[in-house]
Amino acid sequence: MTDTAAPTTDAAPSLRVLSLNIQVGMQSHGYHHYLTNAWKHVLPSRGTRAQLDRIAHLASQYDVVALQEADAGSLRTQSLNQVEYLAAQGGFPHWHAAVNRDLRPFAQHALGCLSRVPLKVLRHHPLPGRLRGRGALELELQPQGSAPLRLIVTHLALTRSTRSLQLEYLAEIMRAHPRSLLVGDLNCEPAELAAHGVLQSCGLRSLHEMPTYPSWKPSRIIDHVLAGDGLRISRAHVLAERLSDHLPVVTEIALDTAGP
Repeated sequence: MTDTAAPTTDAAPSLRVLSLNIQVGMQSHGYHHYLTNAWKHVLPSRGTRAQLDRIAHLASQYDVVALQEADAGSLRTQSLNQVEYLAAQGGFPHWHAAVNRDLRPFAQHALGCLSRVPLKVLRHHPLPGRLRGRGALELELQPQGSAPLRLIVTHLALTRSTRSLQLEYLAEIMRAHPRSLLVGDLNCEPAELAAHGVLQSCGLRSLHEMPTYPSWKPSRIIDHVLAGDGLRISRAHVLAERLSDHLPVVTEIALDTAGP
């Protein structure tokens, strides 16, 4: 069962991370919208700004927000960088957008991050695969009074063979950095992750088992959180907020006080 958004009441310091595939600010209520709204992937449409405002309202309740299927400014968004807009509307002082597939003037497919804690962009990784356009955004977050941690935001391929290569690539990054959190639309079920040898050798698995897609009738678990063994996760859960064709996933990280 999904949870609704609510502020944390824990006394211990924590970092609350929201992850959402925002579907370029579109809202879907059924599979037929993939056909009837297809033109919105190329041309601007009414209602997108209001939908982004609803996403920003949810995002404003969290410390860090990882975005997939955003647009960094193109014809279809009337040159609006959606990541920058959400940062401004949600009151986030730090943000970054990384373009995975540049199809200007029509589209700039992007990953994004909004943060209330200082962040450093470490690298935008083009992921392996026959077709270009999938990537991972690697960032360092520095919560006050705690050791830094790495956040990797990604959106993986549709084919299993390509996803396997991409997961292997990302697992090796996390193996080298135990205080890492991988979040995003992985386009696969937990069973596929559990069968992936490199993920298992690194001790990585999905931290929740709640369906996230499609948002109007969730039946598939394809939006995930994977954590390195250097992080303490107090909770990972799915929100019943229908703001795109995916449901949002929240991860609460228990922060350790940094040493002297």
